[in-house]
Amino acid sequence: MSAPPVVDLPIEDERLAQDVANGLAAVEKLLRSSVESEDAFVTEASKHLIEAGGKRFRTLMVLLAAQFGDPSAPGVVPGAVVIELTHLGSLYHDDVMDEARVRRGSPSANARWDNTVAILTGDYLFAQASDLLADLGPELIRIQAQTFSRLVRGQIRETVGARAGDDAVAHYIQVLGDKTGSLIAAAGRFGALLSGAPADVEERLSRACEAIGVAWQLGDDLLDVASSSRQSGKTPGTDLREGIRTLPVLYVLADDPSSRLGELLSGPVAEDDLDEALTLLRAHPAMARARGDLDAWVDRARADISGLPDIPAKSAFLTLCDYVVERSG
Repeated sequence: MSAPPVVDLPIEDERLAQDVANGLAAVEKLLRSSVESEDAFVTEASKHLIEAGGKRFRTLMVLLAAQFGDPSAPGVVPGAVVIELTHLGSLYHDDVMDEARVRRGSPSANARWDNTVAILTGDYLFAQASDLLADLGPELIRIQAQTFSRLVRGQIRETVGARAGDDAVAHYIQVLGDKTGSLIAAAGRFGALLSGAPADVEERLSRACEAIGVAWQLGDDLLDVASSSRQSGKTPGTDLREGIRTLPVLYVLADDPSSRLGELLSGPVAEDDLDEALTLLRAHPAMARARGDLDAWVDRARADISGLPDIPAKSAFLTLCDYVVERSG
């Protein structure tokens, strides 16, 4: 029996697949009940993104990491829900800051209601996560607080941008580590701690999960340029249209700012210029360079995973590393 499709990750070991499937079902049940409120509108707004679906990628990290201890330990499922609520709360806020109209194929909360409702709903999810977290102990509370601090710092760094004289690429990678890698690292650490895994395993899982998170986002950078709509689920060149300077764009602007491609990428790409920009960028060495960076982050994850105990979850993590590379094309 195989687990339900979570980031399309195949799990060959039948017992592990069943454990993950059961864990996902338990997390989904608690996730929904944890946002229930006496106020029907609060419940509706809070379930808006939950019901829109999602990969539950961070939940998977918690459940796989818990396999290195006792995966049936009572804190594992609540810990996974804390991570997922934190992620969902951040999405409500992201959509307000990005003025997004769609999230997971549905109208974003700010589009369906307004910015105030979206911001307050995100805050409510953070509060519900804290309520669950309070039962998991001070060490988990500290990890969550440190992770939340990184999430906020990453968003501030992204909003303000690199300062004059800063390395734009290093700044960008730091933002990815803080905004995405930190919560995925916390997911691995939660799973290990709550299951009672050894301390060295916890550290390896945290480092590996953060590297996987950074690589995942770098894969999104490549997909936005190289993929078809069918592959990526969004229109190619979305980041280019919005003037978002992803890693390949940063490399072009550093190496060839005065080229035709550099001129096109100096700001949001006009609709009439999008096909030209995509064609030039797909053929530019910046794509191979960015892909090399993705491979290096995946290799960092593999190095830590290789030192983990030889159980089926280790193979699943290695399969996930392969998946991150393959999905980027």
